[in-house]
Amino acid sequence: MENNPKNVIDVIAPAAVEINSNFLKLGDKLAKTLFIFSYPRFLSTGWFSSVINMPDLIDISIFIHPVETNLALKQLRKKAAQVESQIYEKQEKGVVRDPMLETAFQDIEGLRDSLQQAREQLFNVSVYITIYADKIEELNKLEGRITNLLESRLVYVKPALFQQIEGFNSSLPLGQDRLLIYNPLNSGPLSSFFPFTSADLTSEEGILYGINQSNNSMIIFDRFSLENANMVVFAKAGAGKSYAVKLEALRLLMMGTDILIIDPENEYEALSSSVGGSYFRISLASQHHINPFDIPIIPKDEDPSDVLRSHIVNIAGLLKLMMGQLTPEEDALLDRAISETYASHDIAPGKDFSKAIPPLLEDLQKILENMEGGKTMAQRLYKYTQGSYAGFTNQPTNVDIKNRLIVFSIRDLEEELRPIAMYIVLNFIWSLIRAELKKRVLIVDEAWVLMKYEDGASFMFGLVKRCRKYFLGVTTITQDVEDFLKSPYGRPIITNSSLQLLLKQSPTMIDLIIKSFGLTEGEKNLLLEAAVGEGLFFAGLNHVAIKIIASYLEDKIVTTKPEQILQQRGE
Repeated sequence: MENNPKNVIDVIAPAAVEINSNFLKLGDKLAKTLFIFSYPRFLSTGWFSSVINMPDLIDISIFIHPVETNLALKQLRKKAAQVESQIYEKQEKGVVRDPMLETAFQDIEGLRDSLQQAREQLFNVSVYITIYADKIEELNKLEGRITNLLESRLVYVKPALFQQIEGFNSSLPLGQDRLLIYNPLNSGPLSSFFPFTSADLTSEEGILYGINQSNNSMIIFDRFSLENANMVVFAKAGAGKSYAVKLEALRLLMMGTDILIIDPENEYEALSSSVGGSYFRISLASQHHINPFDIPIIPKDEDPSDVLRSHIVNIAGLLKLMMGQLTPEEDALLDRAISETYASHDIAPGKDFSKAIPPLLEDLQKILENMEGGKTMAQRLYKYTQGSYAGFTNQPTNVDIKNRLIVFSIRDLEEELRPIAMYIVLNFIWSLIRAELKKRVLIVDEAWVLMKYEDGASFMFGLVKRCRKYFLGVTTITQDVEDFLKSPYGRPIITNSSLQLLLKQSPTMIDLIIKSFGLTEGEKNLLLEAAVGEGLFFAGLNHVAIKIIASYLEDKIVTTKPEQILQQRGE
């Protein structure tokens, strides 16, 4: 083919164009151009991003025509005089004041000051949106969605009636404004049109978290490069939070990081079996047991007596979860009873207890029964030592922890036992972490279960606050944001987490999320309208819109969709 402009046009042009009053037919496609003709008094940052990020086939053209400042000032002076004369006229007639006129006058005067001082500039702005569909019904439906979306922000659009060909040409990448339908806007409101810029979180080290939706760059980040490696994940049910965390865990394992997981719904079993991890089911009838009275492994650089005292404090917190509210007298008695229980097995500060056999919960019960004022407390422990829960809390530890991925499943436990199980497992993991300095990530799914109880929340906060010096990052996942933040330790856990991942939120929780994370109006709308696996990724002071993506093999391993799981099983 010769390099002839006419030949190029023939190649890229449709076979035929059918022009109707309010749409065009380009070959097999229908197209309709809309234009914005009215804006509210204030435009929030990122208000246009909801239209730009729509998954439908849409072309958007924005034409910005600068207006000379002296000309703009002359027009504004004339307009100010007109509005002021209307105000005086109403005052002379004794008509009740018109707040709309007074506000308009103040806005005009404010803009005149800004233009005169060169703090702002005036522009004539045209915005055209061309939508495409295969059927007229689909075209009208898409128009309705865009119209409703913009009108909810007090931005009004109209179709370019009898000017569809001019509208279509205006939305082509030719830089030609054929409609010339514009609104005057100064620099501030105009800047809200552009949600395209964002922080660049592509680094040389780390793992892929997803795609930056603003500029399509990869979000590659090392969570251990920040002041702490903690992360919180908030999302409504089905928004993809477990999917995102499993994907991160799989990629961290490939980079040499050990992973520890508390799994409340058996969601991490496929991940564990795929990479050869250890999967422990904690239940009343399980063969896997963790004795909460196990002697913690003593780190080389720490005093055994101090480690033991810290462990006794943690055991006291667990027992308060088991027994419920204690009086100050009972609290003091419990502390003494725990120390005596360990002492009965030659485990005491100042002694070498490295080879001692740890006590069980039933040993503490016996000590309490023989202490004045302790019988009632001992009775409260009965169901955990000899009653229906004895198989869970009153057995020696028999789990093998020599693996790079360790998952503790608590799905088969009764609801009442879940916070207790999470506490026992976390305390066990904490002892493991203190014993050896290694790069690790601890994932606590459905953390709100533990956060509902003061002692559980306090333990969780202590873990998040102290883990940095042990080369540990804690990932806290929850869908019940309200319960999590109601705890006095909820917000401190957020502030002690340098990474935050917010996926789709429910309208009832969004105000709480905005207050807790200081979100803008645009970020709020993004979280309300996000698809599964989309949201906001916060790394320190950087905020980016993220889309979680996985390879085909990764998706098969980490998927939580029941239909995909059944398909893989061949059912």
